Parts: sequence; structure tokens; C-alpha cells
Amino acid sequence: MAVTFQEAKREQLSLLAPVEKRTLIWLAEHAPRWVNSDHLTLLGFVALLGAGLSYWWARWNPVGLYAVIVCLALNWLGDSLDGTLARVRNRQRPRYGFYVDHVVDAFGALFLLVGLALSGFMSERIALVLLIAYLMLSIEVYLATYALGTFHLSFWKLGPTELRILLVIGNIVLLLKPTAGLAGTGWRLFDIGGVAGIAGMTLMLIVAAVRHTRALYDAERLR
Repeated sequence: MAVTFQEAKREQLSLLAPVEKRTLIWLAEHAPRWVNSDHLTLLGFVALLGAGLSYWWARWNPVGLYAVIVCLALNWLGDSLDGTLARVRNRQRPRYGFYVDHVVDAFGALFLLVGLALSGFMSERIALVLLIAYLMLSIEVYLATYALGTFHLSFWKLGPTELRILLVIGNIVLLLKPTAGLAGTGWRLFDIGGVAGIAGMTLMLIVAAVRHTRALYDAERLR
């Protein structure tokens, strides 16, 4: 007997979501017919691999930081447009798309943060803890998607697009000033950003876990 699959409700409340949605629909409507969602998913995957390699290259040549910006733009195009294209063309594969997209995201985060660690712009320990925090938050999101039926694409008005923009701004600042003063000491700019990211994602994880645990407890309260 075939198993009925219930697709989770998508909740995207990030700052740029309204503009981004209109832009993506326009791009999907004007995309060449030979381009499909798998091509875009592959583009997003390769772009993050390229971003990691570009950070590594930037250890010796600052041109690598410009290459990272190009790769992040391509990643946005591939990662954001693949699902929109499928919906616009009514060629959706919800289970396949959800699974592949998020496996790609996990590998992409690994590529990006390994590249940052190898670049010398972020310490290896901070890059590792940042990767762990990202993966822990991702696990919470995926479990909540399954248990509650809502897929949260953003936290506190921040989604993947806003994070890419912050990373691009960081690259531009890095080209001008690779260190920043903090408490009278010199810190690497991306170490400061990495610690802020770890603290933010850890707080998001705790708040989401408490909220979702309470919601599930109330939904299945024992009488």
C-alpha cells in the first residue's frame, strides 16, 4: 500500500523574504526550458565547494575573497531558485527535494568552514564549533519539521540569504582591515564574527528546542 506523504508547511519570515520571493518567481518564469531544479541544486553545491576553495586560495591571494563573493551569489541562485522553479513549473518532488537540498547544505557548510579554517582568517577551533552549532540547529529544524509539520526557514528575521549578505560584507571589510580591536586586543575579524555566530545559533537552538518541546507536550499531554 502506498504511503501518503504530507509536505510540511514552509515558514519564511526573514527580512528580505518578500522581495526575494518575487525575484525568484520572476527568474523561474524566465529561466531557459533546458534548466531544471537538479541543475540549480548542483550549481549551489559546486558554488559552496568553490567558496571553500576560494577562502583557502585567499590565504595567499586576496583575489580569492572576490571569488568567494561570486561563489556565494551563485550559491544563492542555485539553492534558492531550485525549489521555486519546481513549483512554478509544477514539477515538484517534495521528499526528494527536501532530502537532497539539506544533504547539500550540510556538505556546503562543511566546505565553507573548512575553507575558512584553512584561509587563516578564522581559527580552526572557532570554525569547528561554528560548524557544530550550525549542524545542531539544522538537526532541530529537521526534527521540528517532521514532528510539527512546519519547516522554519528563518530565525529572528534572519535566513540563508541574509547570512550570505553578512558574509559578503565581512569579505569586503576583510579586504580593508583583517583585524579588529576588541577589549584592547587585536582579533581576527572572522573570529569575532564566528563567536557571534556560535552565540546566536546556540541561543536560537535553545529557544526553538524549548518552544517546540512545549508545543509537542501540549499536543500530546497525558490525561
